[in-house]
Amino acid sequence: MVTSDDGRLDSACIGSICRQVHELRERKVQVIIVTSGAIGVGIDALGLKRRPSVLPDLQAAAAVGQNRLMLAYDDALKKHGHHAGQILLTREDLEDRRRFVNVGNTIRSLLRMGAVPVVNENDTVSVDEIKFGGNDILAAQVLHVLRADALIYLSTVDGLYDTGGNVLDVVEKITEETFMLDTGKKSALGIGGMQTKLQSIQQITKAGEPVVIACGKADNVILRIMAGERVGTLFCPARTRLRSHKRWLRYSAKPRGTITVDEGAVRALVEKNKSLLASGVCKVAGSFGQGDIVAVAGPVGEVVAKGLTHYSSEDLEVIKGAKTGEIKSLLGYKYYDEVIHRDNLVILK
Repeated sequence: MVTSDDGRLDSACIGSICRQVHELRERKVQVIIVTSGAIGVGIDALGLKRRPSVLPDLQAAAAVGQNRLMLAYDDALKKHGHHAGQILLTREDLEDRRRFVNVGNTIRSLLRMGAVPVVNENDTVSVDEIKFGGNDILAAQVLHVLRADALIYLSTVDGLYDTGGNVLDVVEKITEETFMLDTGKKSALGIGGMQTKLQSIQQITKAGEPVVIACGKADNVILRIMAGERVGTLFCPARTRLRSHKRWLRYSAKPRGTITVDEGAVRALVEKNKSLLASGVCKVAGSFGQGDIVAVAGPVGEVVAKGLTHYSSEDLEVIKGAKTGEIKSLLGYKYYDEVIHRDNLVILK
């Protein structure tokens, strides 16, 4: 979107985006930009003939390209009286609850001060273990941090195509059939594509927000979408919005271990919205402490939930299968009646 296939910055495109952001700010609509382009710009600046294949070279290209990319946004926004506020993130930044909250606070402060947050993955330090895997996923994570009202994906395609090659106006719900539709082509320097977007969109709409995919090169595309025009493809949200804490648990927090439970516990969690008790625990895997995030799996191994545990893996090995009234006699103490309280639990299946 913001670079051509040879990696050069498309200043006209960035200028158009920033002008539209300014017009929305004038209408009291707050906008956060999640951008790609640092590696592509760095490749061009360093005179490389192709995208590097090894991580250190990609990180070097990002280090050179990131400041040039941000300068382009800052110059374009300054014409309208705004500053670009750079936010560089890795997945690790959002896995920790405190840092998750701090990222949101920083972005809100930038908005309050009149700056426009411009978010990108911190490619110079990211390794596979802490990478988002593309800005499509990063954008979804930023939406969860802020509980933003909507997400617009500006792409090189006009939207999601049906089997006849026509752009779908509205997708009520993403299904397996949706992923089989024409996914279009990703740019030469991109690492995402429609499949990655659809995975992120499914996550976002389940959390309760709408998403639009549209061609970023179209005239005034952001303003037209916000005005309600039929531009691109609209993906409809679920009726209920997830709370911030539940979003972090479901989409950002990384489990430190797994608790396997019996079929009765699965039904209590999934169908009755109950807390997890020690009596339903069959097996414990991994090493984790009190307050860590764990996955909850059913008898056949399918992960059905994630949650914050009140007991360590060592304690659970002692009290698994026990009744609540037996916990104190087994451990010599009892922190809570529940292993995971329903308020600190999200159902995945």
